[in-house]
Parts: sequence; structure tokens; C-alpha cells
Amino acid sequence: MSAGRKQQILEVLARELESKPGLRLTTASLAQAVGVSEAALYRHFPSKAKMFDALIDFAENAVFGLIATILAEQISAPTRCAQIGSVLLQFAERNPGIARILIGDILLGEHERLRARVAQFFERIEAQLRQILREAVASSTRPQPDRATVNAAANLVTAVIIGRIGLFVRSSFRLSPTALWDDQWAMLERALFSVN
Repeated sequence: MSAGRKQQILEVLARELESKPGLRLTTASLAQAVGVSEAALYRHFPSKAKMFDALIDFAENAVFGLIATILAEQISAPTRCAQIGSVLLQFAERNPGIARILIGDILLGEHERLRARVAQFFERIEAQLRQILREAVASSTRPQPDRATVNAAANLVTAVIIGRIGLFVRSSFRLSPTALWDDQWAMLERALFSVN
């Protein structure tokens, strides 16, 4: 099994997801786009779900690798949160086909495990934001918000990020997910980190 051929299949899959927004992708059409038979496609990946798994793996490795770098290089909680949001939105913008997987529109009718993996991807993002916010609260001299407030704040930031990616996918990739992020983050930062 050629690693190069597997990589080619995944690249074609991502391009097909991008070039055909809103449409389901069949293994027959993917095999045709790759230039192989369906049987050859299945020799590299036993199912379409395994192809989606590989693209989710790619997203996890790329995004969480960059988040680890942000956490190592940045101290400020607002900067960490803003950069995590930027990383996710830039990743989606550079990988529109994978953005469809992350939003889940292409996963309708696919194996439930794939939707669970995508949900877990965003749960990890939210957990990381929650940890950053908890650490900021713990180091603050001002009155401490309760745990519910920290949880709500992390959920709000995650929801905005998911919403931006969702708009990008629903617009057939016309509305950039990064276009309004700086202004939106400024509003979120004032709400989350302003001193009362």
C-alpha cells in the first residue's frame, strides 16, 4: 500500500468536498476523480468513513499542534484565546473540504462515530479555552467569577468559532471565516476580560 497513493486519495477527497459544496460524495465519483477503480480505492481505505477519519486526524494534528505552540509561547489569556480562534478559522479557510467535515454537513448519513469524533474535536477546543480562562481567573486579583461563568465563556467563544466556520461552509466558501474575527474577538475580549 503506497503512502503516496493514500495521500493523493485524501488530497483529492478534500478537493472534491470543496469543489462540490452541499453535495454528497460517493466512492465511485471519488475513484473517478483519483483516476482509479473503486476496488483500488478500497485497497487503500476499507471505507469512506476511514477516509474521513484520516482527514479528521489531519485536522486534529494540525490544529492541536498549533495550539500547543500558542500555549508554549503566549502567557496572556486573551492572546491565547484569540490565537486559538484564529488558528481554527485559518485552518478552515485553507481547508474548505475539511471544514465541511468539521461542521458535519458531509457526515449526514455517515457512521455515527464520525460525528462523535467531530464533536470531540470541538469539546477539546472548549476544554482548552476553559482551562485558559480558569488560569486567568486564578491569577487575577479581582473578584473570582464562578465556575458556571467560566464554562459559559468558553462555550461562547467555541460557539462563535463554530458559527464562523458554519457560515463559511453554508456560503459555499464565499464568506471568509476570518473576515470579521478581529472585530468579533475585540467584542468578546471586552466581555470576557474587562475589569468591572
